[in-house]
Amino acid sequence: MAKVKFGLKNCYYAVATIAPDGTASYGTPVRLPGAVSLTLDPAGDQTNFYADDSVYYSVAGANGYSGSLEIAMIPDQFREDCLGEIKDEKVYFETTNGANAPFALLFEFQSDENAIKHVLYNVTASRPSVNGSTKGESVDVATDTLNINAASVYNADLQKDIVKARCADNTAAAYAGWYSAVYQPIVSA
Repeated sequence: MAKVKFGLKNCYYAVATIAPDGTASYGTPVRLPGAVSLTLDPAGDQTNFYADDSVYYSVAGANGYSGSLEIAMIPDQFREDCLGEIKDEKVYFETTNGANAPFALLFEFQSDENAIKHVLYNVTASRPSVNGSTKGESVDVATDTLNINAASVYNADLQKDIVKARCADNTAAAYAGWYSAVYQPIVSA
């Protein structure tokens, strides 16, 4: 069992198609190079019901995550696949009605034992800010930051909404093939 984690690497995205029943299917994962940092905060509030002068019942709202993914530079293919940009023969265009496509985000953290691999099943990203600065005596690399939201998808096999999965067992077949397809839960009969 890992004791610490460090280092973000191996970010991939897989375009998602969300069906009317809330289930999702995914394209083949595509590498998203240049991962710098990932920050995800849980979305949802704790709701307490008071009775008998104390907390009688408490429920946590698990509404996914929101945060940011900082990468060296957003690839053009990601801009087209997930941010709704369009391309003519030579130029990418950001349009006013470009629809952001949902995607699965796969990534891993290094640890003292094995890499800890994750997948977020239903992510959307907002348009990034445009930034840069002049070069002075030294070069400061500018990065791109995507603001992301991870929501749930319905998994028919589990009969539950799922948001995220984590695989830390490097002996599992899922671990070895983590980036070849979006992992789906296996339900034993």
